[in-house]
Order: sequence, then C-alpha cells, then structure tokens
Amino acid sequence: MKLFLSILILLLSTNFAIAADVTVEMLNKLGKKKMVFSEEIIRINSGDTVLWKATDKGHNVEFIKKGGVPKGVKKFKSKVSKDTKYKFEIPGIYAYQCTPHKNMGMIGFVIVGNNLDNLESIKKIKFRGKSEKIAKSLIKEISHKH
Repeated sequence: MKLFLSILILLLSTNFAIAADVTVEMLNKLGKKKMVFSEEIIRINSGDTVLWKATDKGHNVEFIKKGGVPKGVKKFKSKVSKDTKYKFEIPGIYAYQCTPHKNMGMIGFVIVGNNLDNLESIKKIKFRGKSEKIAKSLIKEISHKH
C-alpha cells in the first residue's frame, strides 16, 4: 500500500503529463513559481488536443515559430485572457510561450508522438530572461526522458 501511495504522489507532483486530451491552466502563481503554465511538459499522441484554460487573466499561448515547432506547423497565437485549444496532428516537439510573460519564464513544451526529431532546433531557440534558464532545464528533462 505504501508503494502504491508513493507512486501516486510522485505522479501527481510532477510537471509531466501523459494523456489523450490535456488541460493546461495559465496561472499567475503555482507554488513558488510566478507566471506559469500548470504543466511545463506534456506528452500526447497525434490527434490529441490541448486546452489552455485562462484560469488567471492576462495570459495567452503562442507557438515559437522560429525553430520551435515541427516543419509544416502553421502559426498559432491565441487571444489574451481567452481559453484556447489546439489539435496536434504533426509529431514532434512544440515550444510555446505566453506572449506577455515569455521573459518571466512562462513557457512550455508539447511532445507529440514521442517524436524528438526537431530537438536540435528546439535547443537553438533564443529564449530571453528567466525563460532561458527554465528552457535549458526543461530541454534537459525532455532529452533524458525519451
């Protein structure tokens, strides 16, 4: 029983989600972190949808177009303070950010189909401010979990 509870606690406390359709909250604060998405790394299958919920106002979602998405993915940028969703059809890594808070570290990654073919281009993205340190940590985590 202790082992089961330990595994359950570990799964619930990680910044890592595996699911068919995922909801990610856009938040002003989560624990000690400020300006953050509730999930920083999401792993899904092709055809799955992510819903970004504007739990706190003033946030949006924007794919990082230059090197941040697989080839063939079109520009995606939501309106500020609005829920938005995206159906992921093309396998690979998608880097995204909250446009107003990108320098404050409000970034995340979606990995579709466990495909890391564009990892090298993700590593070359020029993140700024607090996002630079957070991106390095998340990319390291992605590199070690495949």
